Amino acid sequence: MQNNAFYSNITLNLRGKLLTLSTPRVMGILNVTPDSFYEGSRAQTDHDILERAEMMIKEGADCLDIGGYSTRPGAAVISEEEEIRRVIPAIRLVTQQFPAIPVSIDTFRASVAKRSVDVGASLINDVSGGEADSKMFETVAELGVPYILMHMRGTPETMSAMTHYDHLLKDITRYFDTKISQLRSLGVRDLILDPGFGFPKTVEQNFELLNQLGWFKIFGLPLLAGLSRKSMIWRTLASTPEAALNGTTGLHML
Repeated sequence: MQNNAFYSNITLNLRGKLLTLSTPRVMGILNVTPDSFYEGSRAQTDHDILERAEMMIKEGADCLDIGGYSTRPGAAVISEEEEIRRVIPAIRLVTQQFPAIPVSIDTFRASVAKRSVDVGASLINDVSGGEADSKMFETVAELGVPYILMHMRGTPETMSAMTHYDHLLKDITRYFDTKISQLRSLGVRDLILDPGFGFPKTVEQNFELLNQLGWFKIFGLPLLAGLSRKSMIWRTLASTPEAALNGTTGLHML
């Protein structure tokens, strides 16, 4: 029987471009950071940014997610100004060179999200679910772009100690229910739910989440699964992020 947890007839409005989710879509990850956990996702020069963007588009990416602040455990804290310095030129480059490809800004700061949309980003991908910046939800409503709502507890510095759940699926469901209500009350229409693999979850909890993704269809919203080279893969295989491509492919097929 087909596992259709990801299939939806929802269409997202990306600054006037419609993206239908009747079939699964692929998000390419472009990190303009020096310290993201997988070195192969990093690009910092203009040449590297455009080269990696072009490669992902040729390989089938439907949108590109650009981030300038690593959220791996223990990552360095950077200022708002530094994050803007990293992401804004990259978004301009990619949207000018590849105007048909939607760009998502990966940030938990409302000001960075707004600047990014102003220069061409079409989605906001917030790993904090609005927890890190109290202005994020109202900013999303003002900008009128789709919002990726991820489940997370704490911060990248503290989340490794926050993996206890009374009931993993029910606790995440309550989290989403509260956040969706807040966003709807502000007039936000296009939402995508991300259960937050690894944020903060143990390897066992991540696999439980993967096996029960269909649970979240109760919201009637599309799902995003950030599985690529996550520790749930390479720790299980006693490997490294660099060697986790086959495991990543296997979980994506599942």
